[in-house]
Amino acid sequence: MKVNQKDLAAIGNVAYRMYGDLEKAGDHARASTQKAAGTLKTETFALGGALDHVASRWIDQVRSLLDACAHISNHLDYTKGAHAGDEAYIATVVSNIDTLDKGFDERSGN
Repeated sequence: MKVNQKDLAAIGNVAYRMYGDLEKAGDHARASTQKAAGTLKTETFALGGALDHVASRWIDQVRSLLDACAHISNHLDYTKGAHAGDEAYIATVVSNIDTLDKGFDERSGN
């Protein structure tokens, strides 16, 4: 499996930006909907309660999406670091094998 660090970083950055954008837009929609629901309730429209219910469900859904964006961003940051560590380890092992091979070559007279 080949992992491109730039691709991981790009996906993580998009998830981070989506989180920020969704947080702002989601809160704006929530506040507007709750305000409208309150006004409708005050005017004794039954729709006010229904709209308030929609606003509550909206909050739950936005939180779920925010959690998913944060999870993606955090996971990709972790993956990027883990793969960088793996790459360093593999480079060290391969380098040690090369050194070991040279020792065998010297011992066998090659």
